[in-house]
Amino acid sequence: MIGDAVGSRYGLNHSHSFSGSPTAMSIDKLFPALLECFGIILCGYVAGRANIITSTQAKGLGNFVSKFALPALLFKNMVLLDFGNVVWSFLWSILIAKVSVFIIVCVLTLVVAGPESRFSKAGLYSIFATQSNDFALGYPIVEALYKNTYPEYLQYIYLVAPVSLMILNPIGFAFCEIQKWRNSQDQQHNKLRIVGVVILQVLKNPIVFMVVVGLVSHFLLGHKIPVVMQEFVDGLANSFGGAALFYLGLSMVGQLRKFTKSTVVALILLITAKLLVMPLICRDMVELLDSNSSSPQNHTSLSNYAFLYGVFPTAPSVAIYASQYNMELEVITSGMVISTFLSAPIMYVSAWLLTIPWMDPKPLVTALQNVSFNISIVSLVALVWTIAVMLLSKKFKRLPHMFAMNLFLAQFLVCIGMILWNFIVKQDNFIGQVLTFTLLYGSLYSTYVWTGLISLSLVLMKKNNEMTVPPGIFPILGWGVPALTMGILLIVAESVPGTIDSAFFYGRTQIISTAVVQSCSILLGGCSLMGLSRGTQDLSYQVLERGSTSGTTEDLQPENNLEDQTVLQSGTRGGCINGECQMCECAQPQPMPDMIVSTHVNDTSCLQPGECTAPCESPHCLLVQEEERLQQAADRQVARHTLLCLLLTVSLLANLSSCLWWLFNRDPGSLYLELQFFCAIANYGQGFISFGIFGLDKHLIIIPFKKRLASLWQGRERVEEPQAALPEEIRLTCTQFIRYHKDQCVQDIVQKRRCGERTVVGTFLGSELVEWLLRAGVARDRGEGLLYGTQLEQGGVLQHVAREVGFQDDSLHYRFTEGGRLAR
Repeated sequence: MIGDAVGSRYGLNHSHSFSGSPTAMSIDKLFPALLECFGIILCGYVAGRANIITSTQAKGLGNFVSKFALPALLFKNMVLLDFGNVVWSFLWSILIAKVSVFIIVCVLTLVVAGPESRFSKAGLYSIFATQSNDFALGYPIVEALYKNTYPEYLQYIYLVAPVSLMILNPIGFAFCEIQKWRNSQDQQHNKLRIVGVVILQVLKNPIVFMVVVGLVSHFLLGHKIPVVMQEFVDGLANSFGGAALFYLGLSMVGQLRKFTKSTVVALILLITAKLLVMPLICRDMVELLDSNSSSPQNHTSLSNYAFLYGVFPTAPSVAIYASQYNMELEVITSGMVISTFLSAPIMYVSAWLLTIPWMDPKPLVTALQNVSFNISIVSLVALVWTIAVMLLSKKFKRLPHMFAMNLFLAQFLVCIGMILWNFIVKQDNFIGQVLTFTLLYGSLYSTYVWTGLISLSLVLMKKNNEMTVPPGIFPILGWGVPALTMGILLIVAESVPGTIDSAFFYGRTQIISTAVVQSCSILLGGCSLMGLSRGTQDLSYQVLERGSTSGTTEDLQPENNLEDQTVLQSGTRGGCINGECQMCECAQPQPMPDMIVSTHVNDTSCLQPGECTAPCESPHCLLVQEEERLQQAADRQVARHTLLCLLLTVSLLANLSSCLWWLFNRDPGSLYLELQFFCAIANYGQGFISFGIFGLDKHLIIIPFKKRLASLWQGRERVEEPQAALPEEIRLTCTQFIRYHKDQCVQDIVQKRRCGERTVVGTFLGSELVEWLLRAGVARDRGEGLLYGTQLEQGGVLQHVAREVGFQDDSLHYRFTEGGRLAR
């Protein structure tokens, strides 16, 4: 009974069509093919990294590959193509799948993206998700897998590629042209001109041109290349493989440097669309449209081939398009690198599973159970750490951390439930199994629900940390809905006897209930995240803009407009500020909100002698206390909560795909098993995501650890030692700033602020310096401003008031030094 139950779960029992059938592909040559492809890519990367081949030379190689070698390869194969062996339903399936993904990405981008770059993102992101690296990377892999079994599959590469080049890419180019037109000063161009530019760009593409010429020559030349041209065409075509892979490696050099927090959300969605959604839709379209295939075995092989085709990574030509339009270059180039290296293990594991002609279900389910158990143990440790950090930092008392704490508790209970299930399921104790299952899946459903609720809370939250609805409703829904679902499931469903798989303990009814909960959470979370992106929240909610390039480990802080605070009057208690510098020996201060001593106070002459120049090391420094108070109390970490919800929503999408795959496929097949392993890791490894985002609290762990490490390395007392010479770039930057910009900068942003009861210091915020650099034209964006400020800090031109941190684009207090390292 166990075998039957497990087999019906995974589609691996003896009655299924592929059990004992001959394998449809050979994996023996797959690993050598992957090694060949990625080895050449690595050689290209090393050549570019070592500057053996410069970027200018790499562009020349890229032009040869795209304008000579690839067009010759396409022409050759179009002429020799045998249309008699083509399964047209397969081509229609891939076409519909690509169009579907293109439309999904395009519509979602148009809905979510801001108006300043909406159309360019829609066009380039859609091309990114649909244009695969078919020839350089895909063809060698297909050849290694299918050359001896289904050699006709090789020609599908040449038939599928023009779908993107001739149909979808022009639509993306049109969106880019629209964005270019909207950003231009002269907007007199009409729509007809935009259409003409797009058509001309497509016709000028040598790849499209040679595809058309090759198809015409196919019928005119009778499926043969003339002898006089054959050697010439073969020479160019055969040069494509190695040159294209080598160029791909060259094009990866330096791309991950452009990877910033602003690209994280877009990359997660794009890579999910390319490596998860695309292969699933390709396979489903073939299953649906090729159902009347003459051979069931060929039908299964085609659907598996469609899945593998969908996993092919993005083509490097998409980065060329982004460079030509100078739009979204950071996201496209970083995504191309990441998708290329993520696709390799996915393709290998998928192909390995597909080559197994028959699989005994019992060892597979046992292996799945062991993976879930092991992941749960490690995830449990990570969650204990994360929950302890939330408790010690007291963030759980604030919104939205209060809701995140509920999610962490649900994840903790999921791990406990899986660990208990691993032992209870081996015993003949039905009551214990039901109770453990209730704890396990009730908590798992709660993690699903809390993912959507946290996304919703971010939208409903006001600027003052209050919500438009009572917060108490969220815990009721977060725990009540899963409890109600579990109660209905226990009453209505019947357990499957003999199964050790918790995901199938109550059979089809459980799968349906899981799919419903996941669908509701994905819908709620997705709509909330889109609303958050398009909403009119305050500046701290702009998680994709300024806060992403600040270079800090925290999200963008709310506006810290200290100038609105009470100004210290000249008649303040104690009269004029004492001329003796007491910054390092600040007395215990009384609560004083008036941190700024305005430069417009009537009698300011007495403040000048008391200006402090020593670094503050007092625990009672008002400026340091103000920084800690703002960073710990006012930081809602919206970007971190958004990233958490986004990653969990992606895992929900994979889980929902698994449920729907089982419900609508009589024979789920081997690829379903791969998806199940991924879902097990996603469900029971949620603690890793939570720990990575919230487990390393900046103020509780990172900063104290840095302080302790610094004290162990050189002690709290700074010993004057001969310092190494500054790099030339930093020295020039500091010299330029001191000579041309410092005086004006001091006049514009430096203000007198209290650092103790009787001491003041002229300081400015890190974010104020970055904004000044932008206004002065010294930096083009906040990223460059952060780099410029970091170089000034390294050169000793400026420093933090307590020398605790380096320069950050944040609400931290800095001051200019008298000389710095340049004076030494």
